[in-house]
Amino acid sequence: MKIAVFASGNGSNFQAILDVIKEKKLPISIEFLFCDQPQAFVIKRALKQSILAYCFSQKSFTTKEEYEMELLKLLKKHQVEWIILAGYMRLIGTTLLKYYPERIINIHPSLLPNFKGMHAIEEAYQAGVAQTGITIHYVDQGMDTGTIIAQEIMPISKEDTLESLEKKIHQLEHQLYPKVLADIFTKAERKKTKDAKKASVNKCFE
Repeated sequence: MKIAVFASGNGSNFQAILDVIKEKKLPISIEFLFCDQPQAFVIKRALKQSILAYCFSQKSFTTKEEYEMELLKLLKKHQVEWIILAGYMRLIGTTLLKYYPERIINIHPSLLPNFKGMHAIEEAYQAGVAQTGITIHYVDQGMDTGTIIAQEIMPISKEDTLESLEKKIHQLEHQLYPKVLADIFTKAERKKTKDAKKASVNKCFE
């Protein structure tokens, strides 16, 4: 299964995915990394593993549609089947959503629909809730509003600081994201094989 990973920052979830691929527990090939921040550390992570990395900003384009059309050219060039978001800090627009319906996956550090947006961990901590967690979901046009694929609860203890909670949430992300992706792509690969066999049989009877 050919995928592209979109990221904007440190890339710890990207690294977690890479580590599982090395262990041959994730049936995918990362065709390239796309990053919209030229100084982001995730680019170094990709290059260290000899993974192609593209980097350009939406600011370089007149409209978001032009920006995503450029991305779509890359995706088509590399025959990418799925897009994985790993800390990509931009909303996906209609251009990519139209071409990849329910084939763009994101991870968010809260139990959606609670605490959407960029500061989810801090907002959960400041709200004094007893638990938070992580959500893996398909991407739609809204902010963290797509169909939920999986969730995992993380209790918040009285001893937790914001920093300790952030660390625990990220550790949970690194554990769950690769597992859920492995399940999704294993099923997708089986369906792809089944559909190919069915098409071959149908062709024989034409």
